[in-house]
Amino acid sequence: MRNAQADDLSRALTVLEQDSTLIAVIEMSQASWLIGAIVPGLARNPLKKIAADETTLLPLLHRWRDEAVRAGRPIARIAVAFEAGRDGFWLARWLRARGIEAHVIHPSSVPVAREHRRRKTDRLDVNLLLRAFLGWLRGEPEHCSMAAIPSVAEEDAKRPCREHQSLTEEKTRIVNRMKGMLARFGIRNFNPKLRKAADRLAGLRTPEDEPIPEHALAELRREMARLALVKQQLKEIEEAREARLTQHPDEGTHPMVLLLARVTGVGLETADLLVHELMVRNLRDERAVARYAGLTGAPDESGSKRREKGLAKNGNARVRRTMLQLAWRFLMFQPDTELVRWFRARTAGAKSGTRKTMAVALARKILIMLWRLVKQGEVPDGLCLRPAV
Repeated sequence: MRNAQADDLSRALTVLEQDSTLIAVIEMSQASWLIGAIVPGLARNPLKKIAADETTLLPLLHRWRDEAVRAGRPIARIAVAFEAGRDGFWLARWLRARGIEAHVIHPSSVPVAREHRRRKTDRLDVNLLLRAFLGWLRGEPEHCSMAAIPSVAEEDAKRPCREHQSLTEEKTRIVNRMKGMLARFGIRNFNPKLRKAADRLAGLRTPEDEPIPEHALAELRREMARLALVKQQLKEIEEAREARLTQHPDEGTHPMVLLLARVTGVGLETADLLVHELMVRNLRDERAVARYAGLTGAPDESGSKRREKGLAKNGNARVRRTMLQLAWRFLMFQPDTELVRWFRARTAGAKSGTRKTMAVALARKILIMLWRLVKQGEVPDGLCLRPAV
């Protein structure tokens, strides 16, 4: 077996003693859970459907453990796995707190049949997960990969930036709905994002010199109220973040956020997202950083055919979108860095399509540069930093 890596979750690093290990997988749904297991000493592989309740799961595992003991196979290890999904990681933390070895499987890492209309039932999914989990426990490659299980504090630290992103998207949807409604009446020169936009609604006139109809005007006022609420919530999130960083600059991940925010072109929101979505993870090298962000390629090779299908997009979508936006900002705010000079040299006289492709490569290089800055304190030549606060 190869040496353990910092983030090596593609195979188990503990030797599997199958005669003394109870292996179970859970197919989770909102109403019920289907649990399948391999129990030493039992000729059958038990399968049990229970209500979506952790207090029912634990006695079931203990019952199977007792059956193995009665069959002459003492159980020294209970390993449980389930796919990452709507329920998150709370069940894995709950099981680990009670002495059960729990793992969370990346759903995209489990191989499935390639038939156009493959059969899919909960029973078949349990068998598929059981085979993949068993191969992972044996240390065999390419069976499945596990997700790192965060603590409650680590999960909670992601909430402000994720809520801020959701509210920003909702703000854009509200503005677009109002602009679309006004456009249907021929009004195109009204900006609903202005501070006094709500006061100007009643005075708007259509090209026919008519006021906005009654029901449309009432709907626009409600949309304005929603927009004002979203803006207020965004302001509350930003003020709370600034207060935390100001009052406790040396606590937890705050030094990393403040360091990234010193980079010209990187705002506090971007720094907070990158730290809590990426920098806190124990990734082993630069390639793992790029893969986690989904900024690596997807090659398609068969015989003499060689082509790239574009970005793999199998990592963190929030980090990927943020880095693609940051790459274009770097061209404006960091013109003297080696990365920007490299980009301009490679795209001199190129078409817009080539510039977009190279912007992805620039985003990947910037991400690795920021990762080195946070993890190793390595400041590249030409990088412009704001004064420390």
